[in-house]
Amino acid sequence: MPGYLPRLHDSLLKDLLRGLPAVAIDGAKGVGKTSTAQQVANSTLSVDRPEIAESLTNDPSLIDRLSPPVLLDEWQYVPQLWNDVRRSVDSNYSPGRFVLTGSASPHDGDRLHSGAGRIVRLRMRPMSLQERGLGEPSVRLKDLLDGAEFGITQDSHVEFNQYLNEITASGFPAIRRLTDRYRTRQLDGYLQNIVEHEFPEQGLMVRRPQTLYAWLRAYAAATAGTASYTTILDAATSGESDKPTKVTTGVWRDMLSKLWLLDPVEAWLPGDTAFGRLAATPKHYLADPALAARLLNLTREQLGAGPGDAVLGPQAGTITGRLFEGLVAQSLQVYAGVNEAKLFHFRGEGGRREVDFIVERGRDLVAIEVKLSPTVSDHDVRHLHWLGERLGEALRAKVVVTTGRNVYMRRDGVLVVPAALLGA
Repeated sequence: MPGYLPRLHDSLLKDLLRGLPAVAIDGAKGVGKTSTAQQVANSTLSVDRPEIAESLTNDPSLIDRLSPPVLLDEWQYVPQLWNDVRRSVDSNYSPGRFVLTGSASPHDGDRLHSGAGRIVRLRMRPMSLQERGLGEPSVRLKDLLDGAEFGITQDSHVEFNQYLNEITASGFPAIRRLTDRYRTRQLDGYLQNIVEHEFPEQGLMVRRPQTLYAWLRAYAAATAGTASYTTILDAATSGESDKPTKVTTGVWRDMLSKLWLLDPVEAWLPGDTAFGRLAATPKHYLADPALAARLLNLTREQLGAGPGDAVLGPQAGTITGRLFEGLVAQSLQVYAGVNEAKLFHFRGEGGRREVDFIVERGRDLVAIEVKLSPTVSDHDVRHLHWLGERLGEALRAKVVVTTGRNVYMRRDGVLVVPAALLGA
């Protein structure tokens, strides 16, 4: 296999272990948690191996006898490990002792301490555009949050079709290395494994797997939208008389969240009357837009042809535009995470005012619109200016992310950035 692909979390993980005793890396299967953790670990225990799980169950002190940092990979197979690490940290708070990686949350019945004050949690996602190596970013989220000025123009060599390719290429390191044919098979297998193996392994048997697949397809069609879960369920079961209940689909949704397959962006709710009544519905995204494209049976060529979207009916924007927004959202989640910031979306005044993303770090804010186009009009930035009038200096930057070739500052102060040139 090819060598390790560097990740933005590498330096963050090393930095955390310099001052903290234990870090838990969460994320979906295949995002690269184990490989990243192995870059810092001196000892590794693969807890999903039965003999290792049995040893740890009968001899919890084993974790104290190994050379730190100790990597406990897939720790959720022995849920009590969480409490064992917490107790070990209580007796020895030395930094850099443990890294835990898990691709699922433990069962609800497992009585686990929160780990507060002992174990810091770090969310890892599929590879961002910066990590995929499309180009060297010239605009970094950190600088935007710091209020840095940008006056230079820079070219990107990434063309429109390359962004469509990245939607379907996947951010899972092992999957993106494959050719189109094998990548498609792997993505199908990934989804099948979630439904037919991960659900039962977590204690939930799915009586009608095809209905769950249909729900996932409807959720994928809702990418970058705020459709209600009732609308998603209705779209998934159109024409069926024996529909699953809202309780059942709620359980599915909770399980998919535990497996880190859903990655919604929550609504930004500042609690300021200057904004009027705000929508609290999250924007829907899967962990990887390639999974959404696969569920909708869309190839790179079909995305380029601009197919319609008949799953949920009329929605704002084309499915290609919404999946491109999903690609940008995935990258922004990574960039926000390594900058100790959070990603939100904004929707107010009955939907008449919307901003695709707001990055918040303390009192510093960056507002971002996403355009499946190389050009930006005054109409495209009107909501950014409306938001800026209400936030004042707290809004450090107004940005439009495009499929264009140049970084430039508009005369109205909006920074235009090709997606490939935006980084952490």
